Amino acid sequence: MTASRWRILYVKEKGQIMKIKRHTLWQLRILGSIFILGAFAYTAWPQAQTDQTVLAVTGDIPASLHLKTEDLDKMPQETAEVQEEDGVSYKYTGVLLRSLLESAGAPTGKTLRGKSLASYVLAKARDGYQVVFTPAEVDPTFGNERILVAYKRDGKSLFGYQGPFRILCPNDKAGARSLRMLESLEVVRLRK
Repeated sequence: MTASRWRILYVKEKGQIMKIKRHTLWQLRILGSIFILGAFAYTAWPQAQTDQTVLAVTGDIPASLHLKTEDLDKMPQETAEVQEEDGVSYKYTGVLLRSLLESAGAPTGKTLRGKSLASYVLAKARDGYQVVFTPAEVDPTFGNERILVAYKRDGKSLFGYQGPFRILCPNDKAGARSLRMLESLEVVRLRK
């Protein structure tokens, strides 16, 4: 080893002068970097899903919903085959967004007129990503889009960065509204 690698640094801490060897300083820097990367990984990468994970349907609706995957199992199921970025097609299972809105009492069909048409659904993901849908685009009497709130892929629960809930828009040409890690749907009514 070279002499410069073992050079001694003097640090003043709490009124006392301490000796630190240069290699010790580098070890401290490396440990600090590992700690910061570990903290980032813990907060940025999704953790394993628990049975307590819920999808909240809230906002300007008569009844707020807090749904677990077991609750979605009891609702009418739909499937959609979607080709992912890697070119592989997967079969997703879930509940239509319009079914969730109907369950929460949002206006649909003949009641989706006038002021209720000035509404939107804000879908929020755990990582902060947000997209917007309108009740009219999912309603069968208007746009009739099959927007799916999925919770299974090829018969298995969605994992880590996928779920536990995900929105799929099979008819969109761009995949930007197919939101992963869905945690809430908020109905916002612009005209009261």
